[in-house]
Amino acid sequence: MSIDLFAGIYVRDYETAKAWYARVLGSEPAFLPSGTEAVWELAEHRYLYIQQNAEDAGHAVRTILVDDLDARVARIADRGIEPAERETYPDGMRKAVYRDPDGNRIGYGGPPR
Repeated sequence: MSIDLFAGIYVRDYETAKAWYARVLGSEPAFLPSGTEAVWELAEHRYLYIQQNAEDAGHAVRTILVDDLDARVARIADRGIEPAERETYPDGMRKAVYRDPDGNRIGYGGPPR
């Protein structure tokens, strides 16, 4: 069975958010469906998009699981963004949480060290 994902995040200021997400995700959007929506392909058939919607901005919570959390966090730091918080769960799983300008939470999770 194949699973595709198309997860969205509402933002207040499209241009500011697009620049911030390009830095956090490490690439420019894969495509721009409209003047207020940008889409990144995280993996085959797995997309994250932002869309301008001031009324609903700031309430998203997303976590992206990666094989090498430390490398991912280091690459994001090289682009000038540090995690707002870090978490380690009882089973050793770890998470670095970033907050966009609207307060939306984007986390990267990874296995124990």
